[in-house]
Amino acid sequence: MIRSYEEYQFYLKQDRIALGIRQEGWTGKLKQWLLPDPIWKFERLMRRCEYLTNCGGKRNPMLLWYRVRYRKLSLKLGFSIPINTFGPGLSIVHYGTIVVNSAARIGKNCRLHACVNIGASRGSKMAAQIGDNVYIGPSVVIFGDIRIADNVTIGANATVNRDCREENAVLAGTPAVVVKSDFPVWWRLNGLDLEE
Repeated sequence: MIRSYEEYQFYLKQDRIALGIRQEGWTGKLKQWLLPDPIWKFERLMRRCEYLTNCGGKRNPMLLWYRVRYRKLSLKLGFSIPINTFGPGLSIVHYGTIVVNSAARIGKNCRLHACVNIGASRGSKMAAQIGDNVYIGPSVVIFGDIRIADNVTIGANATVNRDCREENAVLAGTPAVVVKSDFPVWWRLNGLDLEE
């Protein structure tokens, strides 16, 4: 959770690196001005709302302005992602339906694809607690009061409803089971330089 302006800047930097957005020099800034990335805009708004909520107080007039903008862009992109659920280094690959329960907690350097649903189960208020460096493929459903370890890769169309305590594992299937062990972290495979 963002608790200071320095942490806010760190979250933005890690999110930008995870998304693969380069802003070096005037060419990077010109490209962002001419062809803005809507997902990068969404993540910046999300982090601004988190910063203002956690550090500025709930009565800050700017918070209302940013929340309205965040809500509009969320609806446009098909995201239902509450603030303060993801750690730094979030990488949303495509816009499309993504639903995350407000009780879910996802660690740093998470890569998230379209049609992902992270929710609660059977009326419970508890949702998944997901570790760091987790890759969540397209159409994955994660539900229930479960724990997923660090450095886990979840394959497309998997349904995860049980704990996965094994690090560096690959989960696949319905219900998801470990199909491979000692698998490298997603951002190393993509050549990104995120902080551990």
